[in-house]
Amino acid sequence: MTDDTSGTLDEALQRLHAAGPEREGWLSNHAPMAVEALVRHGQERTVHRWLDRYRHKLEEMPGSYARITEENWREALGDPRRLADWPAYFDRELSDRPWRDVLAVWWPRLLPGIAGGATHPVIRVGHAVRTLLDDPDGTTAPRTAELAHALGYWAARHAPLPPLAQLPGPASGSAADALAAVEPIADKSGGIRERLPRLTALPVWPPSARTAPPSAQAPGHGPADRPEDARRPEETEARRPEEARRPEETEARRPEEARQRLVELVRAATHRYATHGHGEPVMLVHAATAPNAVLRVLPALPRELWAPSLDAAWAASAAVTAVYAPSEPLPADRLPSAAGVTPEEVFARAAAHGDEHAIKLTDTALDVARGARGTDATALAAALHACALIDPAF
Repeated sequence: MTDDTSGTLDEALQRLHAAGPEREGWLSNHAPMAVEALVRHGQERTVHRWLDRYRHKLEEMPGSYARITEENWREALGDPRRLADWPAYFDRELSDRPWRDVLAVWWPRLLPGIAGGATHPVIRVGHAVRTLLDDPDGTTAPRTAELAHALGYWAARHAPLPPLAQLPGPASGSAADALAAVEPIADKSGGIRERLPRLTALPVWPPSARTAPPSAQAPGHGPADRPEDARRPEETEARRPEEARRPEETEARRPEEARQRLVELVRAATHRYATHGHGEPVMLVHAATAPNAVLRVLPALPRELWAPSLDAAWAASAAVTAVYAPSEPLPADRLPSAAGVTPEEVFARAAAHGDEHAIKLTDTALDVARGARGTDATALAAALHACALIDPAF
């Protein structure tokens, strides 16, 4: 929980809300996410100095294009010309209704475009919601405004993945094996905006899911749409445990199972960064931080949205993996050792390093370590590895 009696986070957010969500026409403003992580992990004394050093990466909010309303929002979705209009829309929505109600309406609308903006918008939403959940009765104006900015950024950069074929998932059903089964794209030229459209297929995961991730299959072409005798064996087998339960039992268990699977995915993606992060040290951070953002939002959502949230998180993590993964893992003996290092010391190193991606990967790694029985040495090693791979900011 954020213990910010100093008010540092609110001060930092107020400083940042005059800035736009991007610079140079595309690059994301990471400052709201980084300062939230710094404050959460006891580094609030460093926040304003960090912002002073980050200031050259901030640009003013762009001008308004046209007002967004309940009648015309669909045509504005995914239009980056509306980068200023969408936060203004959500600011009005959040002034009229509780933030959880606004989130419940807009989360399923935005979820199919989770990969938009290189997943930065959903990550920013995850940080914003985490602060609001910390103290539901003491919500401050800057934190609600941050949610408006985050949702607005996502709406402006909303971009579904291309239609994808489904590949068989791993026999083990584990998230780690599913990420290992992701086939890298052949052409890795250009940035993520050029690479994502080259995706053609992803493995099915989790194995008990009845439907594919958003945008991962066209309607009418999934396992549930084919006759039982026309399905592949692994599809039929994956469905049997669910079908053997009473309907009410299945419905009651599915949200919690989705949450557990999402925890597993975040852990697997964080661990994988330790061995595969060298493929693209900055971009592969998002294979872990994007699903973790979704996990952070789950407690604020209606439970019926948990399973589709898992599907979207898998699609995002697998997509980033496919477009940036290296051909070979790093040998285990080349990983930094986390022996004798506490999670607090690991985060202090990330804060001193100063790069926003190193800070955010370490923030996620500490979530993973906190959820393990004892310290998760591989998660901490992943955080130390990010600090070694990514150029320091200071």
